[in-house]
Amino acid sequence: MTASTTQSSTPQRVAVAGASGRMGHMLIEAILNSSDCVLAAALDRADSPAIGTDPSAFLGKPSGLKIESDVRAALSKADCLIDFTRPEGTMEHLAVAADLGVGVVIGTTGFSDEQKVQIAEFAQKTSIVFAPNMSVGVNVTFKLLEMAAKALQQGGYDIEIVEAHHKHKVDAPSGTALKMGEVIAEAQGTRLADRAVYERFGHTGERKADTIGFATVRGGDIVGDHTVLFAGTGERIEIAHKSSSRAGYANGSLRAVAYLADKKTGQYDMYDVLNLR
Repeated sequence: MTASTTQSSTPQRVAVAGASGRMGHMLIEAILNSSDCVLAAALDRADSPAIGTDPSAFLGKPSGLKIESDVRAALSKADCLIDFTRPEGTMEHLAVAADLGVGVVIGTTGFSDEQKVQIAEFAQKTSIVFAPNMSVGVNVTFKLLEMAAKALQQGGYDIEIVEAHHKHKVDAPSGTALKMGEVIAEAQGTRLADRAVYERFGHTGERKADTIGFATVRGGDIVGDHTVLFAGTGERIEIAHKSSSRAGYANGSLRAVAYLADKKTGQYDMYDVLNLR
């Protein structure tokens, strides 16, 4: 999409929301190891026991910053916010970021349709990268699924999406699994809403043609596994992506930050960041 731009060669000042969480730690470590970004602020909930502590203390090397809960104060020091939190928190952060003209990289999932409309409205005031998954590998997988869906549209291939995540994840199916379904449906000229089957229980009868099934696994510390099956007669094609750590999400997020560096407004996704259009 088109947006007004300015050029900057200085390191991007980045704020991290959810700084004391697993993803927050991964992002902070990636930023501190980056030559293109500097950690400008770290945010967490007001009731978090981490408030007032150094956000990089877990690495054994102090940053000189303190985790804070004042969103406006934190974002006033930043060029871009990376947010992997919850939809309600992200929307609050977005409102402040849009008011200040701070770019936002959104890795949060589980937004309602109404919230997605609001995100698009905020993108008229600031620049946003909004994607269900920030991993470079996952987004390449989306592209492979698009190609496979087009090639396998004929021939009676049944499509099933299986995803597995850690026991603390609160939404299902994952945003990535849903995006995979959307990519496949759109590549075949259809809508996921018309084809998705999210539950099967009891006597279900035969599988309905042209549906896209979803299966969800939750347990342990699984970072994120996604497998798409194109099951035909006599053969089965599987396209899978498996994450062994959150480093891929963090690295992709920093690429998104760099992409937004010269953009003032507009909503983008990882296809834009990775030039996969």
